[in-house]
Formats: sequence, C-alpha cells, structure tokens
Amino acid sequence: MLTQKNNSGGASDRRRPKTIDQYLAGVKADQRSALEKLRRAIRATAPNAEERISYGIPAFRLNGRALVFFGAWANHCAFYPGSSARLKKSRSDLKGFQISKGTIRFSPDNPLPVALVKKLVKARAAQIDDDRTRSKRNTASS
Repeated sequence: MLTQKNNSGGASDRRRPKTIDQYLAGVKADQRSALEKLRRAIRATAPNAEERISYGIPAFRLNGRALVFFGAWANHCAFYPGSSARLKKSRSDLKGFQISKGTIRFSPDNPLPVALVKKLVKARAAQIDDDRTRSKRNTASS
C-alpha cells in the first residue's frame, strides 16, 4: 500500500490514485461533476490521448507527450493546457477565470465552457504534432 506523509510527519492511509476514475472518486461531488465534464470534452477532442495520473493529478498524453492536466484543490478546480503561450493567445476567452502561467483556475459553479476546453486541447494537440513533425524533419536531415 502506498502511503503519504501527513502534515504531522506521520504516514496516512490515503492511497494515491492510479487512475482518473480513482482520482475523481476522491474529490467533492461538485468538483467531480465539473471535472468529469472536462474529461469528456478532452476525450471527445483527442480520442487517441492516453489517460494517466501524473504528478498526482489526471493527465492526458498524446504521442508520448503531455497533452493536458486537470485537478481539484481545496477551493477550486484547475486545468493545465500545457502551454502558457496558448493561454496568452486565449486571454479574451478566459475572462472570468483566474489565470497564471500555464494554469486556469475555475469553480464548479463557473466551469470552463466545453467549446473553450476543446479549443485549448486542439491547439495543444496541434503543437505536439508540429513539434513531432519538426523533430522528424531534423532527424531525417542529419
């Protein structure tokens, strides 16, 4: 059994999730609902992406590269679209949400619009494909 240190330095019995389903089962109901909606939007946009837990939170990988992450925290949910440059380009779409480098914070009662999530996931997937294509070209010309 995996154990996690608690704030007093002792070990707790809380298991670290191994799947996104396990992660979601451990969060508050309102956060779970918002994150499940986010998950469905990601899956619909990137059906070939692989689900996993990375850095202790739900993540999606595409072609072996990190696509996006999301998570639930004490007072908010967060979406990590993998590119701070993409966030800068989408600032006008993100009014009403707290944004910091690479992070969009939202509350379950003000979730990210599905269309915006899909737009961000498509942009990140395109970036991964561009990087992959560029890498193949550089390898072939060497």
